[in-house]
Amino acid sequence: MLLLAIETSCDETAAAIVRDGREIISSVISSQVAIHAAYGGVVPEIASRKHLESLAPVVSQALKDGGVGMEDLEGVAVTRGPGLSGALLVGFSAAKAIAVALKIPFIGVHHIEGHLFAPFLEHTVDFPFLALVVSGGHTQLYHVEGFGHYTTLGRTVDDAAGEAYDKCAKIMGMPYPGGILIDRMAQSGNPDAIRLPRPLLRDGTLNFSFSGLKTAVLQQTMKNPVSIPGQAADDLCASFQEAVCHVLAAKTEAAILQTGAARLVVAGGVACNSGLRRRMADLCKKLGVELSIPTPSLCGDNAAMLAVPGDYYLSHGHVSPLSLDVTATWDMDIIKESIT
Repeated sequence: MLLLAIETSCDETAAAIVRDGREIISSVISSQVAIHAAYGGVVPEIASRKHLESLAPVVSQALKDGGVGMEDLEGVAVTRGPGLSGALLVGFSAAKAIAVALKIPFIGVHHIEGHLFAPFLEHTVDFPFLALVVSGGHTQLYHVEGFGHYTTLGRTVDDAAGEAYDKCAKIMGMPYPGGILIDRMAQSGNPDAIRLPRPLLRDGTLNFSFSGLKTAVLQQTMKNPVSIPGQAADDLCASFQEAVCHVLAAKTEAAILQTGAARLVVAGGVACNSGLRRRMADLCKKLGVELSIPTPSLCGDNAAMLAVPGDYYLSHGHVSPLSLDVTATWDMDIIKESIT
């Protein structure tokens, strides 16, 4: 099946052509980072308008890059949620229109489900597996038994890991988005220079919390202001990253031991982080667990990842009705019941 996949859940306008849910024929991403940087974060109304401007050119470019005509498409997969309602509506409405015009089926896909299966675009991961999804809006642990069969083991109770990265970067005076800058500066810093808290590390659950860590960074900068560039700033970045990675690795290890998982997938935008990738590699080596982390281009929001579950659902007769609407919130645990 040759699918067109569309992603507009937040501030990336993306389209991809994927064959059989595995082979990327083309993938185009138009980023809004430069636009939202002036505001220190994503502005929903601006994001929606930019999606309206960018989606048609992005889809056209994906078709051109793949040497594919609209008449060659056999289905459309699109992000239904979670995300910004206005942004989601742009991609979802376009997907419906294309499906109706071409008389092909379309399927609304869970955004996080796309992240879970991003590694499948490079190699297959056997079921069941444990998955850690870390991004700007999500930090969750899932037990994955198959497409549509997910159990949430732990989730953030406040800030997501990526959100904490960007907020701490802002506290330190870095431009948005600051997560990648913290990772870069951490390479020159001492991770043991400043002892920062590890929230919920020993609370007996698999949940996460990063708001306290963010507050600790704020208090640290108020007592000891840092200048960028500078060794003090590098040390604070390294110490912050060490705290985040420590918590993520400890909770993931507990989940592996609890479930007996033999395979681990780490996905989402923060999976690009060099410190996290090293920590997870060390953890899996220690426990004898198979690790799958997508290449950086497939970690962030992209459309190709949606084609993996999209192809599965459409191939098994699941088609979204044209009456289906987007949803800003969508529990992964009930996704099977949501696919019609």
